[in-house]
Order: sequence, then C-alpha cells, then structure tokens
Amino acid sequence: MKRLIVLLVVLGALGVHAQSEMPPLAYTPVGDPFKLPDGATFGQVASVAINSVGNFFVFNRGPHPLLEFRPNGQFVRYLAEGMIQRAHGIRIDPQDNIWITDVTANVVYKLNPQGRVVLALGAVGAAGEFNKAFKFPLFAEPCDVAFGPGGEIYIAEGHGGDVARVRKLDKDGNFVKSWGKKGTMPGDFGVAHSIVVDNKGLVYVTDRNNNRISVFDKDGNYIKAITTINSPNGISIGPDGFMYVTDGNNGKLIKADMEGKVIGALGTLGKANGQFGEAHWVVADKERNLYVGDVFNYNVQKFTPGTRPATQ
Repeated sequence: MKRLIVLLVVLGALGVHAQSEMPPLAYTPVGDPFKLPDGATFGQVASVAINSVGNFFVFNRGPHPLLEFRPNGQFVRYLAEGMIQRAHGIRIDPQDNIWITDVTANVVYKLNPQGRVVLALGAVGAAGEFNKAFKFPLFAEPCDVAFGPGGEIYIAEGHGGDVARVRKLDKDGNFVKSWGKKGTMPGDFGVAHSIVVDNKGLVYVTDRNNNRISVFDKDGNYIKAITTINSPNGISIGPDGFMYVTDGNNGKLIKADMEGKVIGALGTLGKANGQFGEAHWVVADKERNLYVGDVFNYNVQKFTPGTRPATQ
C-alpha cells in the first residue's frame, strides 16, 4: 500500500512538473475587453462565443445571463432574460444560431440570431433519460453542445452526480444515440465537460476529473485519449486549426495541435491581469486574439498576440 501511495505521488509530481515546463505563449493580457452598461456587471463567467461577424456573446451567472457585444467591445443587448437558472456552455452554429446550456434546469436552448428561442431540448426541472409520454430525450446537467458536419448535435452531459455521457441528436433535435458512463476506463467520463467536433467529424470531449480529452468517431466509437493537459476544462478549435484548452485547476490556457502536442501555455492562478481564478472557457477570433471566461474572477480576459509573454 505504501509503495502504491508513493508511486501515485511521484506520478502526480511528474504531471505537474511536465505542465510547468510548457513553453510560454507570446501573448499580452489586455484585461476586460467589454464595455458594460452603467450599473451592470458580470456574474461568474461560464463561457464566451463569437459569431460570424465578430460579435461576442458572454454567458454568465449574474443578473443578465447572456450579453452581446460588438467586436470593439460595445454593448449590444441582453438576451435570454428570465430564462436561465445556471449558465454553463455557449456555442454559435454555422448559421449564427446561439446555443446555451443550463445545468440546473437540465435544458439546452437554441436561439436564432434575433434572440428568439426556436428549439428547447430537454424539459425544465426534469432530469433523466427520456420523457415517457412523448419520448423526447431528457438531460442531466447538460454542459456543452457541438455540431457535426451534417448538422448533427452532440451534447456533453453530466456536470455532477452519476451521469456522464454524450448524446447525439439529428439536426432537428431527434435522438440518435448516446455513449459513455461514469468511470475511469477508456470511453468513460469523470465529467463530460466540454465538447467540439473537428473538420474530420471526430468528437473531442474534455474530462477534467480523469485528466484527459477523449476522442471518438461520429458514432461514439472510442479512438484515443489525449493526456498532455492536466485538467482540461473548456475546449475550442481556433480558426488557425489548433486546439485551445483551459486548465482551470492550474490557472492555464494551453494551445496544442489536434494530436494533443502542446505548443505553449499562458497564465497562473491569481487575481491579477493575465491570471485566472478558474479558466473555464476559451474562444479564439480570426486575428488570433484569445478570450477566456473566468468563473471565480467574474470576467472575460483578452490576450493579444505579441512578443511579451502573458503572466507565467
């Protein structure tokens, strides 16, 4: 037993050591990029997304859960007022529809570009597998949503409790299949937290509890695990084709190729500009600027490409 404990400690130290030696990304932190209306504030920022014209959407746990901003940071409007119990994931699909997940209400909402709800997946307050009367899928704390090349919808589900899985729906929201369960074996999840689909149709799911990103084909067949990031939280694929991943437990934003080879990292835990309380979500714009939603620091930080590394 003592030998096992020593081995686990050594392996943990090696993991931390490996991550601490990631090369720094040459980015400069510029702080909060958004101009809020007088008297308004963000709550805990769960996620951020960018649409095709460069407008930003910030999903947070404050009095106004969803806000839109122009590329220059100017406030545009509030959306989803009075609808959200606990904000989590946000994604913009190729048609600029806005998809948001509510982990307390157990619902995924699709809003059209004008901000109107055009699809609700699940049922408010009802967690489970399926509605028995109408046979539509129910969800248990849906965390994030992604889209396949044919419009397929993938939902990472199970922020806590005994559920940890991915649901696949067709483009109209009809159930196709699900995969995954709570566990540590290949294909299992500790937490199926964030999800993206690459240009080959492969599905990447961050599992911060199991310290890996699990990769599946479009039908849920397990391919491999990426283990180069200690505690992967939020994930996005940038316009440059690289993977950007937040490691909230270690206060880092990491850039990697799609095989998981780390290019570099920025950030530390803390409250200062360029530091994170919990780096929860990340998105990159066409100019390679990076935007990180921070739960514990109640903000979105912007990082611009530059010769001076951000806080390390």
